[in-house]
Amino acid sequence: MTQTLDLSGSWSLSADGQRDGLTISLPGDVHSALQAEGVIPDPYFGKNEALVQWVAHKDWTLTRSFDMPMAPVDGDWYLDLDYVDTVATIRINGVIVARTDNCFRRYRPDVTGALKPGTNEISVTLHSPVAEGKKVYDAQPFEVPWLKMNCPIPYGNMLRKPQCHFGWDWNIALAPSGLYGTIALRRIETARIEHVTVKQAHKKDGSVELDVAVTLHARDAGQAVVRFDLDGWSLNRDCDLPQGETVLHHVFVVEKPRLWHPAGAGPQNLYTLKVSLDEETIVKTIGLRTIELVTDKDEAGNRFVFRVNGAEIFCKGANWIPADALFSRTSREKTEALLQSAVDANMNMIRIWGGGFYEHDWFYDICDRLGLMVWQDFMFACNLYPSTPDFLDNVAHEVEYQVKRLGHHASIALWCGDNELVGALTWFDCSKKDRDRYLVSYDRLNRTIETALRKADADALWWPSSPSCGYLNFGDAWHADGSGDMHFWSVWHENKSFDHYRTVKPRFCSEFGFQSYTSNLLISQFAEKKDINIASPVMEVHQKNPGGNERIAGTMFRYFRFPQDFANFVYLSQIQQGLAIKTAIDYWRSLKPHCMGTIIWQLNDTWPVASWASLDYGGNWKAMHYQARRFFEPVTLVAIPSPEGDRVEMRMVNDLADNIEVSADFYTVDLAGARHPLRSAKATCRPDKAMTLETISASEIPGDHLLFWDFRTSAGNEGRGHHVATSYKTLDLAPAGLVYEAQAVGEGRWRISLNSAGLALFVMLEADVAGRFSDNAFDLLAAECRVITFTAEDPSATPRFVLRDLQSCQAVE
Repeated sequence: MTQTLDLSGSWSLSADGQRDGLTISLPGDVHSALQAEGVIPDPYFGKNEALVQWVAHKDWTLTRSFDMPMAPVDGDWYLDLDYVDTVATIRINGVIVARTDNCFRRYRPDVTGALKPGTNEISVTLHSPVAEGKKVYDAQPFEVPWLKMNCPIPYGNMLRKPQCHFGWDWNIALAPSGLYGTIALRRIETARIEHVTVKQAHKKDGSVELDVAVTLHARDAGQAVVRFDLDGWSLNRDCDLPQGETVLHHVFVVEKPRLWHPAGAGPQNLYTLKVSLDEETIVKTIGLRTIELVTDKDEAGNRFVFRVNGAEIFCKGANWIPADALFSRTSREKTEALLQSAVDANMNMIRIWGGGFYEHDWFYDICDRLGLMVWQDFMFACNLYPSTPDFLDNVAHEVEYQVKRLGHHASIALWCGDNELVGALTWFDCSKKDRDRYLVSYDRLNRTIETALRKADADALWWPSSPSCGYLNFGDAWHADGSGDMHFWSVWHENKSFDHYRTVKPRFCSEFGFQSYTSNLLISQFAEKKDINIASPVMEVHQKNPGGNERIAGTMFRYFRFPQDFANFVYLSQIQQGLAIKTAIDYWRSLKPHCMGTIIWQLNDTWPVASWASLDYGGNWKAMHYQARRFFEPVTLVAIPSPEGDRVEMRMVNDLADNIEVSADFYTVDLAGARHPLRSAKATCRPDKAMTLETISASEIPGDHLLFWDFRTSAGNEGRGHHVATSYKTLDLAPAGLVYEAQAVGEGRWRISLNSAGLALFVMLEADVAGRFSDNAFDLLAAECRVITFTAEDPSATPRFVLRDLQSCQAVE
């Protein structure tokens, strides 16, 4: 007998005032369906954002029929739904079977009584998030505003829905609706599996006890056989089930465990756990590891470091936002490519930011496999929120479900209460005038989240908010660097110099960033030729941070000469973005073990937009991502200038567990690209430390020269770096005489030979098709050559290449 009816696929779509015959493919979102039907234009093109926002103000009804072959309807049936976005009324044959109001919960209503033999009809009415949010807003006992700068569509903070759907300073404002996950009818034989959770106990003898807890739901009392399987080691358990929920435990003892490690720290060994009941099987990927958050007190304040399998890990990574502003445009393959790019750039942590989604199960499976630790925010960001009993009850159910769903993943490193809600108390007049009321309201929400987390998993690692100086500390963690995690935004939002990154010593910086424009390739896909201007209305629609374009330009004029045209303005914005972040990361890594984490804002984009991302919308690498692969190398050599500017300290950074020998050649380079040797040095850097290799006096570097170094390590990597004492605009660079030759060497693969006659800084290759270069944004000296490969996303493409460097991008008379 069929146990599951999959209801995904084509549904009809309707709303008041809309033509008949519209369809939507589920899982999917309404905006994408309307675009496919020709009702709305592409929201991402030009200024279309404003033309499609009306969609969020309507109720949309999705309908389909399905057949129940048995007569009469046999057994107990329930509707299985998750990722319902967001306020919805669900009917079967006209009978209301469920009402949903939380995109982050699973709903499993009993629908047996609504079914009939033969043809049935199910409908889902997705109510306007704007109208539903206003209902909640109007019912609040006191004012609960939202951050209008980030959320031009109102009332998002009233709903348990991704907050960035209402707009953000990098996201399009659409407030989409849809169903993004499971849509199925299921029949209960005896019982169903509600949750499978896992706890690990690592013993002194090296063995691991894996306690598997299975929560079963039975509509009526009965008997069942539950099968447990761990990598082929299996057994059956007979159990008597009362009506309602029963928790069944089984403990596997793994005597010689293969441990899971973060990327760069060891292998990502994984076990497959299967739990079966009747025809239902739950499969989970398990990585055996210990993890601690160390917050011990020290002379500077309190540490903030992750210890995995007994080893302290320096976290290198980026913040993750939803893979797309519209769900239908995403896929597992696209998301996996983004996460793979993070690992390819030597990252080992992703922070899932609190204004998006708890991602699908497969997302965390990918992170397990890639060794990406996950800092998981709960989904609250940059706003005030209700603290009414019904809202908090909804949140508690959300938290319990998500922790039970995801807590078994080896990649989950931390559960964090929210993003920047403590800071939000200072952003609104009402909360500034009556801080006590709003602080208590916030604490009720935060305490609800923590309590629900502890109920679901008493051993989970918990951090109250990001940024935070510590438990029950409601201070300014944007500027306090002695304890906890820090968001450091002074360079971007306060227009400080890049050198300002060296004025703070964070224990763990979980947000910092600098904007650049998205690539010329992507701009050409959303802007017509007439709109290719930084100040055009189209470009400003694709810049969501107030004053962002002016800040990019103003900073550029601080460090560089004016670029000669739009395309070079885009190029230079990406170079300066990488330079800003490299300045911060080089310094903070050089402080280890005082600082033990740098998480860049941000990895990816939700649509084509000027932003802080290191990857373009769609996944192409911006200049900063190529630079990140170098500045996040496990072993590297960085230049730290003294505050007085009289010397440059060359610091070795070693993230590995072994002694690593570092050797380097130091030399100056004149503006013609010729080398002038200074000296060589060699030393051993101790495990997981930063140490000084050499100090170069400023007097050793002629005024019209740059300091360069080439280094090699016993870990097998090598690299090059340079340091400019003043700013790049002071350099009278001569044309480098860069030439290249491209040759096809396989399907979609190209070999590019580069030669330089002079000094070429920040050499950047661009292609007019999507793809990845083997390297980019590097330096070449006089008479040097490099061979770069390019792999096109479309193997049939024949790309055209453009070559840029710092001198060639500058405006000339």
